[in-house]
Amino acid sequence: MGLVDDRIEELGLVLPPELQPPPGVVLPFQFVNIRDSRAIVSGHGPQALDGRVPEPFGRVGEQVTIEEAIEAARLTALSMLGSLTRALGSLDRITGWLRVFGMVNSAPGFDRQPVVINGFSDLILEVFGPEVGAHARSAVGMAALPFGIPVEVEAEVAIQ
Repeated sequence: MGLVDDRIEELGLVLPPELQPPPGVVLPFQFVNIRDSRAIVSGHGPQALDGRVPEPFGRVGEQVTIEEAIEAARLTALSMLGSLTRALGSLDRITGWLRVFGMVNSAPGFDRQPVVINGFSDLILEVFGPEVGAHARSAVGMAALPFGIPVEVEAEVAIQ
């Protein structure tokens, strides 16, 4: 185990297995695309420890509370860390989080997307620290997200 793995264990976090998409859904792309010294991470949503897409579903500000959405953003970070672990072999290969693009399934008038995506950013900073974990970020509202998930995040990391 590496230093980042040790930190994840110390925080009591568990990374989920590979995503189990809903029946009949085909995902014809890589979750992590490695190019030279970068890994581009496809959009990830919240994921349960058994690999399923967990509830709640719906728009933040209607069916989903802001607290539930923040937790969904944390689960999204864990899902992404699981994919990065499988692709890279070790999260210690990450030398910097470059960019995070957070999308929130938002009810009309909901404007607290940055607060929701803080759930993702805070977990990354907890795990990687302020130097490696610091990232540029956008947090935007969407009229809908796949399968009704409340949060989706894509990212780019520098690797060695």
